[in-house]
Amino acid sequence: MKQVVQNYKSGELAVLDVPVPGCKPGGVLVRSAFSLISTGTEMMKVSEAGMSMLGKARSRPDQVAKVMQSVAVNGVPATYRKVMGKLDSYTPLGYSLCGVVEQVGAGIDDVKAGDLVACAGNEHALHAELNWVPKNLYAPVPDGLAPRHAAFGTVGSIAMQGVRQGEPQLGEVALVIGLGLIGQLVVQLLTASGVRVVGVDPDPARCELAERLGAAACGDPSSAAVEAVVAELTDGHGVDQVYLAAGGGSNQPVELAARLCRDRGRVVDIGKCRLDLPWNAYYEKELDVRFSRSYGPGRYDPEYELQGRDYPIGYVRWTERRNLACFLDLVARGRVDVEPLISHVADFDDAVETYQRLKDGDLKAVAVLFRYPEHTADAPQAPAVAVPAVRANGPVAAPGRAAGKPVRLAFVGAGNYATSMLLPHLARRDGVELSTVVTTTALSAANAQRKFGFAQATTDLDAVLGDDAVDAVFVVTRHSSHAELTRKALLAGKTVFVEKPLALTGDELADVLAAVEESGNDRLQVGFNRRFAPLLQEAKKQFGARTGPASLRYLVNAGRLTHGSWYLQQGTEGSRFAGEGGHFIDTASWLLDADPDSVYAVATSGNEDLQVVLRYPDGSTATISYVTTGAPGFPKETLDLAADGKVLRLDDFVRASVYSRKRWVSSRLPKARDKGQSAELAAFVRAVRTGGPMPVPLESLTATTAATLAVQAGLAAGAPVTLARAR
Repeated sequence: MKQVVQNYKSGELAVLDVPVPGCKPGGVLVRSAFSLISTGTEMMKVSEAGMSMLGKARSRPDQVAKVMQSVAVNGVPATYRKVMGKLDSYTPLGYSLCGVVEQVGAGIDDVKAGDLVACAGNEHALHAELNWVPKNLYAPVPDGLAPRHAAFGTVGSIAMQGVRQGEPQLGEVALVIGLGLIGQLVVQLLTASGVRVVGVDPDPARCELAERLGAAACGDPSSAAVEAVVAELTDGHGVDQVYLAAGGGSNQPVELAARLCRDRGRVVDIGKCRLDLPWNAYYEKELDVRFSRSYGPGRYDPEYELQGRDYPIGYVRWTERRNLACFLDLVARGRVDVEPLISHVADFDDAVETYQRLKDGDLKAVAVLFRYPEHTADAPQAPAVAVPAVRANGPVAAPGRAAGKPVRLAFVGAGNYATSMLLPHLARRDGVELSTVVTTTALSAANAQRKFGFAQATTDLDAVLGDDAVDAVFVVTRHSSHAELTRKALLAGKTVFVEKPLALTGDELADVLAAVEESGNDRLQVGFNRRFAPLLQEAKKQFGARTGPASLRYLVNAGRLTHGSWYLQQGTEGSRFAGEGGHFIDTASWLLDADPDSVYAVATSGNEDLQVVLRYPDGSTATISYVTTGAPGFPKETLDLAADGKVLRLDDFVRASVYSRKRWVSSRLPKARDKGQSAELAAFVRAVRTGGPMPVPLESLTATTAATLAVQAGLAAGAPVTLARAR
């Protein structure tokens, strides 16, 4: 299928061929009829992409701050790869459309194939021929409402949420600053609510349009006539509410709002304008400044948007989905008229030219629609794939490969970690062929294919598992899916590399081991990369063999998560330590040459900082301090190992030293923090090519995973957890 994309690094716009998204449970697959260009939000993004790197940095200081923090933690090279990988990727455009349901996912019973729906979301209502849309981000279109009008549903919801934040009442007077697409809709919604509206915009044509759509009067923001109208309509008191629907870098809108608003009036920010509030003016009138967050309650809440968990109507009357349905109803009943806002309708194939004309100013528009070609074919169905027969007589070694034949790898998932830490190493490795990349979103698969040279990109997992030519499958998805995807790949006879964690529960771990037993396929590696780090390997060699028990201390200065991180979704993705704690347990066990016997964990209030004590068969102990409340400038990982009169110290994979009769210190600072990914991948590829043993025994991977899971159990029980030994 085709999708409109933009490269944020170069500014390039394109209509790209991408895989068809799969129809996942909890949502529907929608074929687009019309999608709406947001001439404000989208054109701002398009303009930013055309800036120099310095210009981009100046426009997004928040992102610059994140980059600097990443440099402090991960070093310049790793941060550079991550940032450039993000910038030099195609990103989607669009967030408001109307289309026809083609497939219905499991759990959906309010629409059926053939129904017309309006869709929302900058990840789900894209300028693309097909989109997968979760339940709370679509609404059925009322009978008789034209698809081109229903395509306004999302921007209408944005305007509606802004109006709700202003709490208008019958007979009040409101000022709308900025009469672009959102401003024009705000004017109509306020008028429909019994509010008299004054509009402000420097464009006379937009002022005239707003007056035709119900505004009492409109004019230039610098015109004295506007102030005179406000004085006349309000008996000199000032307007009850001001709605900021303007963009740009001028502070004029907020200054005008203070001048024309009444005492204790309300100022609602809907757009993205400069907000240097003149303190005296706002203080003297005690103005109530409010922000309107997108489409309404539920926005940016993954449990609402992605998992379909609605808010009870008795507690949250107007969610983003209910706003969407309400706006469609108003348009269907003629209370809001969007037809006069449509300045241009372009064929979808002309998308690049349309954006360029908008950017250059050749096309002056309030609203622009893309019209999609009509399709009558049934939605694409995933091909039926026979699962290869599996052996049931216990794990056996994989056969060696023919000399000179490349190892064919498939990736399930292509997020930040895969594209910055794994694929760059594999793409330049001789004897490796990147066969297929599978993602849940079409564009991420297309990006990975373009950047790393995958032969195929798809959203169909069965296409990989059923491909006999694929030698190994990398599972690099969200934590909640690791165990199930690993289980399926093992049963399909594939060698598997799964990023940590292997499992989030004991039942998931048991399912993976049952798949090993059922299939006879034990070709599994978990991404515990630190044991492969060259600096740590050399330090262990310099430390030498032990004769007595050791004491190991590992401080992990994990830091706080940023708002919106999916690591915070503990209900589905597990605790943060369950997700990454295996790294540190595996490193300790490798250094101590054993698997732990027991785990004892204690935590600070709120379980933010953990102390995990591991005991080993020879009496050795390892204490892992996993803290989130430390200083961001402090190194992330420091480790000390003491035994037999010797001490090994690792300083964040930058320097290592061993203190014994002769002191050893790593000779020079490395160019980057090499945490072992390259060496780990080399060992994995070698095992796949030769059929030799996997880099880490399955028993060790299992023991590390069990110990990681035992931390949560120990916290709940308040007692040590004894680990069963593998037989």
